[in-house]
Amino acid sequence: MADGGHYYNEHDDRTGPQFRSRKGRGSHRGRSYNDGSRRERQRGGHSGNFGGPGPRSRLDDNDGDVTMSDNSQDGSSQRRFNPYGRPYRRGGFDRDRRGGRGGGRGGGGYKGGDRGGGGIGGGGGKNRSGWYKITIPHGRKYDRKWLLTALQNICSVPYTPVQFHVENNRAHFYVDDVSAATALHKCSHKITDTNGYKVEVHMNPSAPPSFLLSDLKPEHMEHLKQCMAKRFDGSQQALDLNNIRTDPDLASQNIEVILNRKTNIEAVIKIIEENIPELVCLNLSNNRIHKLDEVAELVTKAPNLKTLNLSNNELKTDRELDKVKGLKLVELWLDRNPLCDLFKDQASYISAVRQRFPRLLKLDGHDLPPPIGFDVETPTAIPPCKGSSFGSDEIKTLILRFLQQYYSIYDSGDRQPLLDAYHDGASLSLMTPYSTQNPSRSSLGEYHKDSRNLKRVKDSTIRYRLLKHTRLNVVAFLNELPKTQHDTASFTVDVNTYTNTLLSFTVSGVFKEVDGKSRDSTMAFSRVFITVPSGNSGLCIVNDQIFIRMATTEEIRRAFVAPAPTPSSSPVPTLTAPQQDMLAAFSQKSGMNLEWSQKCLQDNEWDFNRAAQIFTQLKTDGKIPDVAFIK
Repeated sequence: MADGGHYYNEHDDRTGPQFRSRKGRGSHRGRSYNDGSRRERQRGGHSGNFGGPGPRSRLDDNDGDVTMSDNSQDGSSQRRFNPYGRPYRRGGFDRDRRGGRGGGRGGGGYKGGDRGGGGIGGGGGKNRSGWYKITIPHGRKYDRKWLLTALQNICSVPYTPVQFHVENNRAHFYVDDVSAATALHKCSHKITDTNGYKVEVHMNPSAPPSFLLSDLKPEHMEHLKQCMAKRFDGSQQALDLNNIRTDPDLASQNIEVILNRKTNIEAVIKIIEENIPELVCLNLSNNRIHKLDEVAELVTKAPNLKTLNLSNNELKTDRELDKVKGLKLVELWLDRNPLCDLFKDQASYISAVRQRFPRLLKLDGHDLPPPIGFDVETPTAIPPCKGSSFGSDEIKTLILRFLQQYYSIYDSGDRQPLLDAYHDGASLSLMTPYSTQNPSRSSLGEYHKDSRNLKRVKDSTIRYRLLKHTRLNVVAFLNELPKTQHDTASFTVDVNTYTNTLLSFTVSGVFKEVDGKSRDSTMAFSRVFITVPSGNSGLCIVNDQIFIRMATTEEIRRAFVAPAPTPSSSPVPTLTAPQQDMLAAFSQKSGMNLEWSQKCLQDNEWDFNRAAQIFTQLKTDGKIPDVAFIK
């Protein structure tokens, strides 16, 4: 068969060495390996100056190719290194634009745009139209259903073939997705037909299929408008465009309206905008729609749309729904679309759809449970924090004493004494916020590697490993964390539950690291302690959950304004007799313990009246921490 000045055997797509031993031309093309040295190389031996395996015969090929059968399901074929295959060519699209020659076939390429196998994944030229033409040489001899099914089974990217047709001996179709085109090109030589021949798949950038560019004529637009008027129910504000391609009124005028054509769906939306912008219900089922780019115009053209039927179309992925998530839908139909088969169960399907349409009440005709959330139309300011909540003064005293002791040890540099604070069977987990950015660039990097954030950690084995069990492991882990200084004045405590045998409370505040690469970085934390009674008036931790994040600008501004005094074994150092009397009197009048009373007096140069005035102002502003009043 002659093609563009070159001659091909009828089954040139075979991989047997006698047909494809070299990329050369002429008399070598049909030579067989009859001499002993060539048979030796064919079996993988070494001969002369040639190293490595020789080409294998077609009968020895066992690289996981797909056989020609109706139940071909293998999608795990691996690309095999083929030292005698045609080399991949970069920049094939540039040649295609210059002279209509297909790139990607070493040895000069083929004449005719559909013979090339250009490689987009390797850095080929850009394709402005976004469309790619897929060509199957000798595709005429294959059954269309078998061929498309076999390609779908091994192609790593879902796709919808557009305008499948046969020209001469070749089969063609179009795809409008670069990743699908690349994946299809990689399927070349992965499918074996019943005669043992490999199916080649060529790919080239292309203009959009001609039928997509055909605009409706003005007189056709008028007929379409009349057809839509008949299908419109004014009492329900509903428009039924189900399978409009076969509408008898349009068919009688030889007008074909296909809503997967860009110009056709745009014409429909224009008529909706100009005549029924108050549309509430729209049925677009059975129209072979595979993309929602143009349908997205309904967000602004039909803002009152509440019900949309997209069933029995060709939507391949739920990502298409992102294009129309601006619609405030309460009812949606998606059944009998390929995307419905991508979910492992009904719950994940509903969850994925509701992420795009949180107000949805009905999906595929089935009622959904009412959405959980706050439907706030106008911005609402979050009220300011009201401070700690203890429940009772007895609980307050118990918790504040515990926190003072715990964090004085935690910030001391030696956390080993914290063993006394934990139960033998205690457990601890640490979490940081979920982020797609590189955690090593954040000050939270030291904590991120041990984070048990369930949104990030999916593997159950790793989840269990990140949970620290027994007090020895808990304290050993705490000792590995960076050294810190907590701002006790920033602490806010909320008691969650308390009974005679259990006390659960959350403490939040800020701290900074005192060494390491994040030294002096201010961070915020929230920590849930679940404790049980210990001794006469102590607490023992059975569960500890730590959440650490970067502090906000406001938290940083307010942090460490009044540094907490350093705990000491003797709260009252050596003072003069008048100072000790003044300290006792100030502690009695202010209600603060001796440690904080001394700090206040020292900061005001032992001026009792000025110290009292400053104390009154700070207490009014809520800037004195609760730990200052524990005696």
